Amino acid sequence: MKNTFISLLLFGQILLTQTCRAQDTKTDEPFIARPYLQIGRTPSPETLQLLWHAPDAATDWTVEYQTEAKSSWKKTAAPTSVRVAVAGIEPHLVYNAAMTGLTPGATFNYRVLKAGKVVFTAEGKATKRADQPYRFVAFADIGAETPAQKKLASQAFIAKPDFVVVPGDIVYERGLISEYRSRFWPIYNANKLDSTGAPLLRSVPMIVAPGNHDTDTRDLDKFPDALAYYYYWNQPLNGIPGTEGGPLVPSMTASTENRKAFTDAAGEAYLKMSNYSFTYGNAHWTVIDSNPYVDFTDKALQEWIANDLASAKEATWRFVMFHHPGFNSAREHFEQQHTRLLSPIFEAGKVDVVFTGHVHNYQRSFPLTFVPDRKGVLLVANMGAKMARGRVVNGRWTLDKSFNGKTDTTPEGIIYLVTGAGGQTLYNPEQNNDPDSWQKFTDKFYSNVHSLTVADVDGKTLTIRQVDVNGKELDSFKVTK
Repeated sequence: MKNTFISLLLFGQILLTQTCRAQDTKTDEPFIARPYLQIGRTPSPETLQLLWHAPDAATDWTVEYQTEAKSSWKKTAAPTSVRVAVAGIEPHLVYNAAMTGLTPGATFNYRVLKAGKVVFTAEGKATKRADQPYRFVAFADIGAETPAQKKLASQAFIAKPDFVVVPGDIVYERGLISEYRSRFWPIYNANKLDSTGAPLLRSVPMIVAPGNHDTDTRDLDKFPDALAYYYYWNQPLNGIPGTEGGPLVPSMTASTENRKAFTDAAGEAYLKMSNYSFTYGNAHWTVIDSNPYVDFTDKALQEWIANDLASAKEATWRFVMFHHPGFNSAREHFEQQHTRLLSPIFEAGKVDVVFTGHVHNYQRSFPLTFVPDRKGVLLVANMGAKMARGRVVNGRWTLDKSFNGKTDTTPEGIIYLVTGAGGQTLYNPEQNNDPDSWQKFTDKFYSNVHSLTVADVDGKTLTIRQVDVNGKELDSFKVTK
């Protein structure tokens, strides 16, 4: 497996010039953020959305694409745009064009024209069907503008995924527009693969969940360009909608002017895009806002999660993604266990793997089931949406220690993964070689190196590997059905 991955690294580097054909720096001048792919509001194997950011000026934009390498160029419908005009940031436009009629799983070429002149070209990969094998990369706590973040961007690109998922903390420290511009777009949508980043976002869609550094900052008078999460991601709006000041969404502090600027730009995404779901290939994904401002004893939220999982009857795999891990052996954030309250719902919904971040290392649990103590649940319920940042949820877990992912590949229980070593400062490296400091539910623990998760799904087989910044495999296991 190790030699195969090294070969893949070399192969990806050799093919770089074929897979990344973006224009040089001069022709990038029209963009504030270069074009990037998204799954859209209603994901489909035949459709992807193309977004880009440009100055607030009247411009004749056109998007053309080839569904196959030598097919004729097709034009999308006229791109739409949303104006973002918040204090402290020059007004700009977020453009969106839909590329339809794609061949599921196939590569395609596309180009962006300004006033009839090609200013950007790239190669993308269409979404896979349920009967096609696919690969995704997962990493969280990423946008810190560190050398490790940049190396992992390259590792993610070299892995040749079909899509990328981020379980929160997309940019540090406050989810600002300005932070996206310095710590995110240049690294994950670079023009070439090198030590500073990779052309990842123009090639495959990235799908994200809100972390505390993305949506905790709610004072728009102090930070008017905060909550950029709701501007820049074109994801489903099929989740439970929140009400500001209710059990799912905290109140904002904002003048009338700052509030209007935010809501005009965020549109429906605000109050709707914190919790959502989508299907990719043969897997159903449930994405949840796990920030402690959410009341996890709220019946409407619990029912939405349960119903969403129940609706995935045709899916072979069920994955859940959110930021705060309920099962964490690191000393950092150990007390933030509030998402444990959802474990019985996940078990009833036959969830296979839960992907989280927040804790800046890699952890894999034994397959487990968990029953929260009723006393603890009542205590949390009494606190409601005012839940303290640190809330312990005691209970009883049952571990499947016979599962090893090699000879026994049918787990009894849910596997909880923490993949939070995506670039920010690592947590608790002193625990890496100290298994006595781990909780009993923890099987693997790597806290001394940054890493990402590479997952391959082929029918009823799921193979997951954890790979560090240098391409070394830290952990691997297989699940079969």
